[in-house]
Amino acid sequence: MLDDDDEKTVIDPKGLRYKSKSAGSPFGGKGAFVGGTMSCLLCGKHRPQAMLKSRQVLGRPQKVCAPSCKELDEFIAQHR
Repeated sequence: MLDDDDEKTVIDPKGLRYKSKSAGSPFGGKGAFVGGTMSCLLCGKHRPQAMLKSRQVLGRPQKVCAPSCKELDEFIAQHR
């Protein structure tokens, strides 16, 4: 949900180019897997790849939180 304080996005007449949004990803770097984070297929949170494991989902390996999303959230909360 957007706050009322957020800047309004302006679209260039030549195409869908943001004028008020800074370029790049909030995770830094360019290209896939830069910065060492990926999102969990189950909870959608970005995690360092070391905190994810591969799991077969619909016959394909997908990255998910290890050991589970709930346990990883609890571990991170305890160590902040």
